Amino acid sequence: MAIRSYSSGFNISFIRSGAFPLGERTREELLFLENDKKEYTVFPGFADVHVHLREPGFSYKETIASGSLAAAHGGYTAVCAMPNLDPVPDSPEHLKAELDIIKRDAVINVLPYGALTIGEKGLALSDLDAMAKDAVAFSDDGKGVQSENMMREAMLRCASLGKVLAAHCEDETLLKGGYIHDGGYAKAHGHRGICSESEWRQVERDIKLAEETGCTYHICHVSTKESVALVRAAKARGVDVTCETAPHYLLLDDSDIHEDGSWKMNPPLRDKTDREALIEGILDGTVDMIATDHAPHSAEEKSRGLEKSLFGITGIELAFPLLYTRLVLPGVITLEKLVDLICYAPRKRFAIPLTNDFTVWDLSVSRTVTPEGLLSKGKATPFNGALLTGECVLTVCGGRAAYTKNF
Repeated sequence: MAIRSYSSGFNISFIRSGAFPLGERTREELLFLENDKKEYTVFPGFADVHVHLREPGFSYKETIASGSLAAAHGGYTAVCAMPNLDPVPDSPEHLKAELDIIKRDAVINVLPYGALTIGEKGLALSDLDAMAKDAVAFSDDGKGVQSENMMREAMLRCASLGKVLAAHCEDETLLKGGYIHDGGYAKAHGHRGICSESEWRQVERDIKLAEETGCTYHICHVSTKESVALVRAAKARGVDVTCETAPHYLLLDDSDIHEDGSWKMNPPLRDKTDREALIEGILDGTVDMIATDHAPHSAEEKSRGLEKSLFGITGIELAFPLLYTRLVLPGVITLEKLVDLICYAPRKRFAIPLTNDFTVWDLSVSRTVTPEGLLSKGKATPFNGALLTGECVLTVCGGRAAYTKNF
């Protein structure tokens, strides 16, 4: 058989046993792969709890259609879409505008966040009660909630609803116009830096509030060693806290930066010691999952250099091959650990079911990252030109093919 399992618990025989109802076209594609001379590997569908699909409001950057197809190309069958949209999903009516597009255009499961505060302005809570049945969780991602009292109120409300509160931790009083990490590269090249404290200070505050309120608390895109240490200590005390990091924080640091907007994201690439602390956090379980923070922009918006380009890079199509090539193949983590980080752990924390979903990969092929090879509208990535191992050939969501390579 040309398709093998990455482990004993999830294999092609299990899929074909009837546990996964499949469409006729999907069965034909599996039969083609099984009869091929190459060997393929089947995985459960990946899940990403942190993506920006930009619709409604910014469809020139990405759409539900293009973003969900890009996710399927990356092996993902479920993504959680962040709420920095227009209109912001801060009420049932505004959330419905997004849900209607998802129902019409998504090729995988797209689960929207509800905004934590009205307009993501941090001044008044959104209608969390009315959105709870349709929102996977609540977040003001892209903006840190600056008021401690507002965050406490938000945590208490989320705790009463049994919903995850996912926080972008950023103290705006400490930013001082920075746009890359306040480290060696910024100092050597005359750039304004963003200090690590702008992240970890809010992590520290929020962990205290989560401990006080009993909120199910999740920290977005952790990037600093101090944040890792704070989460580790909180877990040891029994605080209900989880966190994610992204592939670029595990694989790059500020010594890698080039004078190009493709290297600008928020949080920024930090110091080598931060990257090493994140890897240690992955290994000891402090960092629970890997999310991509897929944040596409137009080519023009990313062509203005480090200072003036918008924050954010594309990432969901490259996550698995990046992590497989640079962490699994060198033996930093096992393949089973990687699948837990990008599938089982996020699904468990955010209650995302795994239903008739899997993805098939050719792990023998290597390819060079090019903008033309990405299905997302966003093409900006610091990994452009990288040689990566692993190619997705089929992603099935709900028994239907969401992405198929042209065989």
